[in-house]
Amino acid sequence: MRPTSPRRPALNTGALIVFVLSVFPVYWMILTAFKPAAEIHTGSPALLPTSLTLDNFANALRADGFWSFWRNSLAVTAGSVLLALLVATGAAFAVARLRWKGRRGFVLMVFIAQVAPWEALLIPMYIIARDADMLDSLTTLTLVYFMITLPFTVVTLRSFLAAIPVELEEAAQVDGCTRAAAFRRVTFPLLAPGLLATSLFGFITAWNEFAFANMLIIKNQDDRTLPVWLSSFSNVFGTDWGATMAASTLFALPVLVLFLVLQRRVSAGMTGGAVKG
Repeated sequence: MRPTSPRRPALNTGALIVFVLSVFPVYWMILTAFKPAAEIHTGSPALLPTSLTLDNFANALRADGFWSFWRNSLAVTAGSVLLALLVATGAAFAVARLRWKGRRGFVLMVFIAQVAPWEALLIPMYIIARDADMLDSLTTLTLVYFMITLPFTVVTLRSFLAAIPVELEEAAQVDGCTRAAAFRRVTFPLLAPGLLATSLFGFITAWNEFAFANMLIIKNQDDRTLPVWLSSFSNVFGTDWGATMAASTLFALPVLVLFLVLQRRVSAGMTGGAVKG
């Protein structure tokens, strides 16, 4: 039996501390969402509730604009993710399968765009949208989110495509398929884990994004998204922290459900996409 490394307990303890620090805010949010108002405003809040209530969720669901802003967030997120997948699949195929002048420079620019801080583009994007008369538009917000998620999607799908043997497509072409048909019938189904992994990343990025939504949607408040609405939630409920935490829990729920549904395929996609660069 191999002796236990003396560093193992320290590493496990450190991992446990990081886990607790990461999970505790989420636990406190959900706990507060189920607490009655009397327990929330007590001087010494308990780590475990003595009673539970759904009144906070009822108040959040009845709040003005919740469902319209929820639809706005869903429309913008779904539109940006689908658009990014469509464009990135073609770009990843061109980079991974074709040889053309400037390919290395293109890949380098995509990597630079991926690591660049998008917050630095807040003011330029606002000026461009203002001068083009594109403020207060969900279409503009969709295009911005598409721009943010596209580099990561291209890089991930490129790596995943590179890990799929090109001989599979060549064999399909020998059997009579065109290059496009070989990609559609042979390679594209094998890309499913990678597509799910990148779509989940894009969904989380667009669903949680606040800065661009807050800056580009100014006058038409009906086109706000849920993160912006949550920032002014205290104006709706005053000091009703229970309803605020309930709304935050409902906001985080779609991402959690999507991740649990796609967990296995997402893990396979991330692993497969890291096989070959």
